[in-house]
Amino acid sequence: MELIDGKKIAQEIKNEIALEVEKLKAMGKRVPHLAAILVGTDGASETYVGNKEKACNQANFESTVLRFDDNISEEQLLNEIQKLNNDDNIDGFIVQLPLPDHMDEQKIINAINPKKDVDGFHPENTGRMLIGLPAYISATPYGIMELIKRYNIETSGKHCVVIGRSNIVGKPISLLMARKGIDATVTMCHSKTKNIKELVASADILIVALGSAEFVTGDMVKEGAVVIDVGITRVKSDKTKSGWKLLGDVKFDEVALKCSYITPVPGGVGPMTIVSLMKNTLMAAKNNK
Repeated sequence: MELIDGKKIAQEIKNEIALEVEKLKAMGKRVPHLAAILVGTDGASETYVGNKEKACNQANFESTVLRFDDNISEEQLLNEIQKLNNDDNIDGFIVQLPLPDHMDEQKIINAINPKKDVDGFHPENTGRMLIGLPAYISATPYGIMELIKRYNIETSGKHCVVIGRSNIVGKPISLLMARKGIDATVTMCHSKTKNIKELVASADILIVALGSAEFVTGDMVKEGAVVIDVGITRVKSDKTKSGWKLLGDVKFDEVALKCSYITPVPGGVGPMTIVSLMKNTLMAAKNNK
């Protein structure tokens, strides 16, 4: 079994991005500028946005975080998005999800200029990805594809099983794995899939994005499978100082004994999500005339 080290690969990519930024500066061009809108004080969102700010600093990007109370109206938020759409100094921006219940998330996403949609959530970017045109690919699937590429994992003709059908991970990664040049045969499973254990047991490549702690156990996975664990759930623990620990969707100790490659949680897909956002922002800066 080989551990897929997302931290290591993410750092390599950050270094590559930093070199690209130095080239832009040497040509007299400004550095990429990523902005984030954060509504409310959700702890996980605060941590995630903080990590993005840190990554921007490491890659020599400019970064801006706009924070708003969770009682901001939908109309006010749409106005803030329009300001960023019209700001030529902002190359890309994200609206951190989830949003408060009184907001229509899809309406907010639709308001983002697709050319600045570095999260890759806008329908235009999703559609372009679907038919193989250049697009901003949502960060987590982008990061997974980069891990597969950099670990030279064979995909052609392999059976890839994806557990989860979210617009952020499950659906886009299924499309990307089936793309020409990747050439996996993809099965998507979800909460209504009846023969899920049999399907998982047939997977050469298993990508789990369910959000259910340790759902996949050792008896479900075949020998030699590649396992990509996207899930992350915080559970109480009396063995840590914080009183909490992070678990993936895969029961790591059991599954690791059987697979050829596996991502840990934390330290696997997570770091790749942030660095993929940086790659999208760099591309946006190059496209910004």
